[in-house]
Amino acid sequence: MLNTLRTHWFSNVKNDVLSGLVVALALIPEAIAFSIIAGLDPKVGLYASFCIAVVIAFVGGRPGMISAATGAMALLMVTLVKEHGLQYLLAATLLTGVLQIAAGYLRLGALMRFVSRSVVTGFVNALAILIFLAQLPELTHVGWEVYAMTAAGLGIIYLFPLLPMVGRLLPSPLVCILVLTGVSLALGLDIRTVGDMGQLPDTLPVLLWPQVPLTLDTLLIILPYSLALAVVGLLESLMTATIVDDITDTPSDKNRECKGQGIANIAAGLLGGMAGCAMIGQSVINMKSGGRTRLSTLCAGVFLLLMVVFLGDWLARIPMAALVAVMIMVSIGTFSWDSIRNLRRHPLSTNLVMVATVVVVVATHNLALGVLVGVLLASLFFANKVGHQLRLTSRLEAPGIRVYEVRGQVFFSSTAAFIDAFDFKEVLDEVRIDLKAAQFWDITAVAALDKVVLRYRREGVTVQVLDLDQASATLVDRFGIHDKPGACSELLGH
Repeated sequence: MLNTLRTHWFSNVKNDVLSGLVVALALIPEAIAFSIIAGLDPKVGLYASFCIAVVIAFVGGRPGMISAATGAMALLMVTLVKEHGLQYLLAATLLTGVLQIAAGYLRLGALMRFVSRSVVTGFVNALAILIFLAQLPELTHVGWEVYAMTAAGLGIIYLFPLLPMVGRLLPSPLVCILVLTGVSLALGLDIRTVGDMGQLPDTLPVLLWPQVPLTLDTLLIILPYSLALAVVGLLESLMTATIVDDITDTPSDKNRECKGQGIANIAAGLLGGMAGCAMIGQSVINMKSGGRTRLSTLCAGVFLLLMVVFLGDWLARIPMAALVAVMIMVSIGTFSWDSIRNLRRHPLSTNLVMVATVVVVVATHNLALGVLVGVLLASLFFANKVGHQLRLTSRLEAPGIRVYEVRGQVFFSSTAAFIDAFDFKEVLDEVRIDLKAAQFWDITAVAALDKVVLRYRREGVTVQVLDLDQASATLVDRFGIHDKPGACSELLGH
């Protein structure tokens, strides 16, 4: 118990506290921006980010991962907020949490094993591109001071860690924010600041219940949005957890993360916040700044609330150029540069899956759609590859008796090759189909076997199906028709 507590909470205290401070500073403009995207008051996103980060620190399945209000979730809320208002959004947030908890108990986190490495790489690269593109509005139609400050910020971020002794004392993103804020205030630069993004709240959140009628009509209004929020939230959270697993070389509990996200969203809805999920950008900031345990996530949430409520006037003076520099660092660090170098070495199918995932996510800003396209493509390529591994050989056992040996997987992708391998024009008395090295996986495969057997039998040839394994035999016995009365006429009827 004590060892687990120390490992998950207090094994990296100094770095966790400092990285939590960096993450909190970076969360503020993003939470405000995501609130504006959804058509909400900035405090809705800020309260949500505080609440989700604090709760997920205790109940999440991936230590060191940051969860808060996100752009992907905000985009799904726009129509609901526009047509029905904030109260219905809060109700949808509560239902989203319930659905995510149910997903955790149904162990849907295990579905991540169907997401291939090429899809994960495409997801990471797409998010890196989106993070960079999100900074462009802050770098267009601005004065030279903004470009100079951003360049100086990047210089601090990458060069400060190289300094002897002091380079390891503070996270370079925090140094960047502090130095650029000081320079901006000292020189009186007329550039955009955090305060220009929206008004910061000056009160603590209070517990509330959504003011909506508890009727079936209300459920029918919020259910489609809650389903979409739950799916996208879990998908982005589980993908981010996989990436953090790789960065830290440690495992995470995906099903616990599903339940944790649900609990955090319920808490956010009860405190007047919007639904959120894991944030890959902020999680990478946390990792790059030295954060590793649950304490870093908790500090991020606590610092966010304390700074927004009690230090709002100072936070409002932070130049956006400093945060842009931090986010550019995140995009550069997030992008898998090895994937570019590996384009020549990896199979074409792997590259196509990765590129398709990137293109769809960047084009639609829909993470779920991009991952779905990637998974479908990967599945099709896999089915095609396995289908081509089917091998059929034959030999003449005796005059008029031919034996066909089948090796490999027989399913929808390989049934055409299975049927074409038989020579129905050869004059034979008996055909033996040896299946001891084959497996039948679906009713398409069973139908192909029926077609072969019945076609021979119509020509008066005796057919024996030999040595099916138990699983394949069960499938053939249940769905096959070649040994049933009237099988020939039934096949012709189809």
